[in-house]
Amino acid sequence: MASSYGYATKAGVLLFVGSCQFLIFLVIAETIFPNYSVSNNYISDLGVWSELSATIFNPSIIISGSLTIAAGYFILKRFRKRAFSSFVVLSGIGALTVGIFPEDTFLVNAVPVFHAIGALLAFVFGGLAAISSYRVVKSPFKYLGVVLGVLSLLAMILFLFTGPYDYFGLGAGGMERMITYPTLVWTICLGGHLMAPHSPEAPC
Repeated sequence: MASSYGYATKAGVLLFVGSCQFLIFLVIAETIFPNYSVSNNYISDLGVWSELSATIFNPSIIISGSLTIAAGYFILKRFRKRAFSSFVVLSGIGALTVGIFPEDTFLVNAVPVFHAIGALLAFVFGGLAAISSYRVVKSPFKYLGVVLGVLSLLAMILFLFTGPYDYFGLGAGGMERMITYPTLVWTICLGGHLMAPHSPEAPC
């Protein structure tokens, strides 16, 4: 039993560290990007190699994705929930892909194909991971995870279809953050939840 809770702790540390460092370096990257607008600029604009911010943003999201993938492995070892752990791993693969292939690389008809695939994986499976955590975490956090996951997926749908309406005044960057921030907050909280001590009699 001790080793199983060790898996939860390891997963928690990886998720907490990966997400916290990404949030911190995201803010730093935004401050050094000339005239950056959280409303008008995409988050991934920070990773364009012609800008200094790329030297901060890309390594940070690669680290975040890599640690998330590793956390997914420990989550599987602890909870034996393949769907949940798979969603965590796939979201990490998406983040890793975004960092390896910035939006100014591998363009096909001006579309950054690999980057777009990575972003889609991170967005979709990040939201699904938050929702599916319902079965493995305690109340009230399990309900909050569902809310944050649904909010992220709903924001993604709005992001895809409300461009002609300027994303309800949020701008493309603002709406993209409505996808990203709920799952980022959830991941940090999940890390803390998994690191917390649990009695052998109580499920995590």
